[in-house]
Amino acid sequence: MTDFAQRRTMMVDTQVRPNDVTSYPVIDAMLAIAREQFVPDARRDTAYAGDDIAIARDRVLLEPRNLGKMLEALELQSSDLVLTVGAGYGYTAAVISCIAEAVVAVEQDAAMAAEAQTRLAAQDIFNVVVVEGAMAEGCKSQAPYDAMLIEGAIEAMPDALADQLRDGGRVIAIFREGNLGIAKIGRKVDGRINWRFVFNANAPVLPGFTKARGFAL
Repeated sequence: MTDFAQRRTMMVDTQVRPNDVTSYPVIDAMLAIAREQFVPDARRDTAYAGDDIAIARDRVLLEPRNLGKMLEALELQSSDLVLTVGAGYGYTAAVISCIAEAVVAVEQDAAMAAEAQTRLAAQDIFNVVVVEGAMAEGCKSQAPYDAMLIEGAIEAMPDALADQLRDGGRVIAIFREGNLGIAKIGRKVDGRINWRFVFNANAPVLPGFTKARGFAL
């Protein structure tokens, strides 16, 4: 029988802590949430590998190292309302639920959104609301958000999402720049998000997050 609890501890000790993740709330949350419960059933045995896990075409569950570093950079508070974009099966939302007050998780794949809600409930996580809808549109009805985490790469930040971040709020995303990926943290000041580099990372670009291509003869 697979000892997932032992694998979870090893994941944190060998993949998360050594990559400059020192926030106790983040570490405790990643130790608390059963990652194997939030991946496709056929991939449970690889839930704690140090790689992205494919959950659908061009969609992944971010590798533990990258997710841990993104959460560290967000500096989540216990009073925060957080938006996760590209919820998949709900793992990231579950981790954040251990730290923040409440989470809104947007997923545009209807089957995955339903699975996420079912799996979160099965783990007695009730401060997460899964919303089915276009990921680039966020969830305006629950805005403004104190923090946002985009669970995949983007080429540009959609205005609809930027508008839903409160002034002073933080957002983290992996920007795809050619073949390179860069995780950046943004803080909204006077209605504008100011971005800075955090670390190198990569992931597939989420649907709806590509830059408009200019027309050329």
